[in-house]
Amino acid sequence: MEDGWFLEKHTPHAGLTLAVKERLYGAKSAYQYLEVLDTFEFGRMLLLDGYVMLTERDEFIYHEMIVHPALTRHACPERVLIVGGGDGGSVREVLRHPTIGKIHLVEIDQMVIDVSREYFPQVAAGLDDARVEIHVGDGFDRVERARAEFDVIIVDSIDPMGEAAKLFSAAFYGHARRALREGGILVCQTESPFYNGNVVKGVIEKLRGLFTHAAPYIAHIPTYPSGLWSFSFASDAVDPKTAPLRPEPEFLSALKYYTPQVSQAAFTTPRYMQTSLEQ
Repeated sequence: MEDGWFLEKHTPHAGLTLAVKERLYGAKSAYQYLEVLDTFEFGRMLLLDGYVMLTERDEFIYHEMIVHPALTRHACPERVLIVGGGDGGSVREVLRHPTIGKIHLVEIDQMVIDVSREYFPQVAAGLDDARVEIHVGDGFDRVERARAEFDVIIVDSIDPMGEAAKLFSAAFYGHARRALREGGILVCQTESPFYNGNVVKGVIEKLRGLFTHAAPYIAHIPTYPSGLWSFSFASDAVDPKTAPLRPEPEFLSALKYYTPQVSQAAFTTPRYMQTSLEQ
């Protein structure tokens, strides 16, 4: 941060710039440097090693779209594993589904959980729900040990670097497939398709080598690189482009981005993404 402005570089020549009211928190954990800034445009913002993880104004888009496209396509999601996601946003969205009996959250950094509880209580509120079991540890190891345990696995990870890089590996996706119950679904965040098309392509190729169905989908998230973000969906039983969505009127009325129509349209990707995947 310099002269009251925050800058995150997305390439050597482009990035995101926001005016900052105040720096609320800054500390280094065993894994990364955490900061909380209060910005004029997007409210409070959580940074990990200088990269935007969430803001008060647009976090709902990311969290609704990493959760609901998978859970609304599953026949009856009861047991969910979230790898990463220590801020609690994905937990909050999963808890909207009335069939949920248990959520296992595996976050490697306790400080992410603590900071979110203190500075982003509207995001972290679900962490105290009786159905949520929090494990502070390595998500790769937890998935590797599991066998036919979860209906949905959500990989709410940071970018593919450092400890998180192995969460983008074929080995991890193979472990995830074994950890899913019959009819299970895996969903991962897979970066900006505009700046990081190689990441999307690499993930989809690995998933297609393991699962019967694998497809990317997209959402508009203003504070993420390029404003367009991608997720990847994989399942042996569920084709995301043809599977019916479970109707849940009360649950849908509480959301601000996700609708059944958005969920269907999200799997229609721009031509440059299609071209990249076909090359």
